[in-house]
Amino acid sequence: MADIIKISGLNKFYNKETHALKDIDLNVKEGEFAILLGLSGSGKSTLLRCINRLIEPTSGKIVFKDHDITALTTSELPAVRSRIGMIFQQFNLIKNLSVMTNVLTGRLGQHSLFKPWTKEEKELALLNLKRVGLESYAKRKVKNLSGGQQQRVAIARALMQAPDIILADEPVASLDPATADSVMQYLGDLNKNDGITVICSLHFLSLARKYGTRVIALKDGEKVFEGSPDEIDEARFQAIYGEEAQEITIK
Repeated sequence: MADIIKISGLNKFYNKETHALKDIDLNVKEGEFAILLGLSGSGKSTLLRCINRLIEPTSGKIVFKDHDITALTTSELPAVRSRIGMIFQQFNLIKNLSVMTNVLTGRLGQHSLFKPWTKEEKELALLNLKRVGLESYAKRKVKNLSGGQQQRVAIARALMQAPDIILADEPVASLDPATADSVMQYLGDLNKNDGITVICSLHFLSLARKYGTRVIALKDGEKVFEGSPDEIDEARFQAIYGEEAQEITIK
């Protein structure tokens, strides 16, 4: 399979003092389910947000398919970003609006803000809600949903972009274990059935083993491991998380 993401020499400084990413080199192939592991503050979120330039890299190069993300102008960026779905830990939904409206906002990259939604767009939104088991919730306000349901709305919203890749930034960190596994199942299905590449940051190695095809571990902004989830034994786990860390299993 061809590479969908190529990252070389990526660095990110905050305030010229905090070196959040240190010379990261990383390739992700089409159809992979790549997992980013590491402690909070290790650079996982920064790396994901650099890929679609929600955060500006300090130096280095990020290529998405044939597009040099780091070289795109402000006017060129939206068209490329529309092919990159993003799912956030805190959902980033508009809580006082309906589930349907939130899902439709995933089309804003291809739809004028001042035009009404088309019949075809509404039908697509319902189809994507059906895929995450929430078709009957279309008219309900997001604020009345559980955390797991809100994250599934966020997945449906990302699907409205017809993305080539989904970046999931700790999508299950605020969910209970059973709900976390349920949300990961939806992402896994999109990866396997639709061929959508996924890069997902996680804290739980058990979920990485269950859903990931490859793991990239970060520590203090550096890549300290890259390989199969099954290669992470107790020694490697402690090298990533610290000698006193204990693995928590989510089933």
